[in-house]
Amino acid sequence: PATPPVQHNFIPNPIPSANRWPFRCVAFRSLQREDWRSGWLPPAVADLFLVRQQDPMQLPRRVFHLAEFSNWSSIERHGLMSASELMDAAEVTGARREQLEHGQRTEGVLLSSGVYLRDQRPITPSALAACLHGMVTSEWYAALNARVFFWVNIDRLNRQRSACEPRPQIVLTIDVGALVAAYGRNVAVSPINTGNTRRMPARRGAATFVPLEKWLQSGWASEAAALGTSPRTKSHPPVELTVHGGGQILLASP
Repeated sequence: PATPPVQHNFIPNPIPSANRWPFRCVAFRSLQREDWRSGWLPPAVADLFLVRQQDPMQLPRRVFHLAEFSNWSSIERHGLMSASELMDAAEVTGARREQLEHGQRTEGVLLSSGVYLRDQRPITPSALAACLHGMVTSEWYAALNARVFFWVNIDRLNRQRSACEPRPQIVLTIDVGALVAAYGRNVAVSPINTGNTRRMPARRGAATFVPLEKWLQSGWASEAAALGTSPRTKSHPPVELTVHGGGQILLASP
């Protein structure tokens, strides 16, 4: 379809392949834990809240990506792309590229391609500098811009949706197993909201993004060793799942 479907009208992928996986999208309304009981959520989303994970080193079956409604046509054509890849596609260069990619975006930016890049107001340079380890602020902003982000927790998805109001949003529900099968070497998890430095921000650095394979083997041990922090427990769940560079994340056609 040319535009995202309305709520209830989810799109399955009938033909999984090596670089495409099942996804569903919905014109967004706030998702609550009680919604599946009231019948609003389809089973594909409702079962997230029914899964009892016996192994703490296990990801949920699905993760979420919140996108600007105005970017849907680009997502349909090209798939999900990092901010840096979107700048490449829009041929952003020079001083403007340096500012957008290596500095804080204090306002949303409409690229020449018609794609909207969100602001980064929750990541102020002063607060970021105080909690960074082994990096400078420009490197951290560039690291964020090089990744596509997915929420593991639906409450955090809701909070981002609220922060984006009144602009309309859509949510993509992504099958984790298929995503990892296609992009495994570029998949990492983080224990914090890497895009926020408000309210006593956690120490962070390159090791905050733990490769998925390493996390499955040893949890957050590599993060603690690199940042000089106390190790997190195995029960501490990932906050974000990310895919680093490597080209567009393609979505299956319905």
